[in-house]
Amino acid sequence: MKVNPNKIELLISAVKPEQYPETGLSEVALSGRSNVGKSTFINSMIGRKNMARTSAQPGKTQTLNFYDIDSQLIFVDVPGYGYAKVSKKKREEFGKMIEAYLTQRESLKLVVQLVDIRHKPTEDDVLMYDYLKHFEIPTLIVLTKEDKIKRGQVQKQLAMVKRELELEESDQIISYSSIKGNKQQQIWDAIESYL
Repeated sequence: MKVNPNKIELLISAVKPEQYPETGLSEVALSGRSNVGKSTFINSMIGRKNMARTSAQPGKTQTLNFYDIDSQLIFVDVPGYGYAKVSKKKREEFGKMIEAYLTQRESLKLVVQLVDIRHKPTEDDVLMYDYLKHFEIPTLIVLTKEDKIKRGQVQKQLAMVKRELELEESDQIISYSSIKGNKQQQIWDAIESYL
């Protein structure tokens, strides 16, 4: 799959199902902890610097952001979980908003769950993965920040994440550096296989 970076647009930032765009395109949701590098990952994959706004303050995404990717598919940026500086009430609102989208959206074909390669998956990472499995939502695991560890450690970290999440055989896991972007095609091919 090849995408034209000039043909990417933010369609809408939605908080309720009636605001979701009806495009007829397959949707791929991007999920991960607040500081996992989700916006950087999106920008790297689509070849645009500031399409998804990155922030020094984790947890900035508070809506479901629908991006039309070259009229081929829709990326849906989901608020990060583990929102440290957000009130309990706000966390519950996020939870309901995300759950409504993940469990009711028919055009959702895949969730790309981003996990920081440097650390053991958090309890939230494990809960999210288990949740996706429970609802039988196809999941691709992408380990971010590969450039932050030594090349010799990558396989060890991959194995550790597989073990901690108790990945199913059918689930793909790919390590990635948004800075180097050298496995972009592999990720696009993996995404395309679900569409």
